[in-house]
Amino acid sequence: MYNKYRHTQTGWLIIYIFAALIFISLFLLKNLSPDMLLFTFIMAVTLSLFYNLTVTMDEECLKIRFGIGLIRKRFPLKDIASCRRVRNSWYYGWGIHLTPHGWLYNVSGFDAVEVVTKAGKKYRIGTDVPAELEHAVHCATHYFR
Repeated sequence: MYNKYRHTQTGWLIIYIFAALIFISLFLLKNLSPDMLLFTFIMAVTLSLFYNLTVTMDEECLKIRFGIGLIRKRFPLKDIASCRRVRNSWYYGWGIHLTPHGWLYNVSGFDAVEVVTKAGKKYRIGTDVPAELEHAVHCATHYFR
C-alpha cells in the first residue's frame, strides 16, 4: 500500500551563518547606514527563503518547497522516468542552481535523490534521508502507473 511522504530538512549551517551576519550587522557594527540596513534586510529575506527544504508527495506529484514556501517546484509522478540516490560534490553547495548533473535543490549536506523525467531532464533534491525519499518515489511512481 502506498503512503504519502513528507520530510523537512533544516539547513542549520545556513541558519547559523545568516543569523550571525544579521546579528553582526545590527548589533556589533552599530552602523545603521542605509547600505547596512539594506544588507541586513537582504540577509533576513534570504534566511526566510532558504532555512529548510520540505519534500512532500501525494498521489499526483513530488513537491519541494524552500523556507516559508515562496520558492517551490512540482514534479508530476506521471512524468518521472527514474530516480536514484546520489552524492553531490562539496562544491555544488546549497540553494538552487545548475550543476553538471542538472538542477540542484539543496539546503544541507551532500546526499540527494536524482529524479530523471521522461523528457530526459535531471533534478537533484538534497535530503538527509536519501534512501527513504528514493523508496517513496519508486513506490509512488509504480503504484500510480
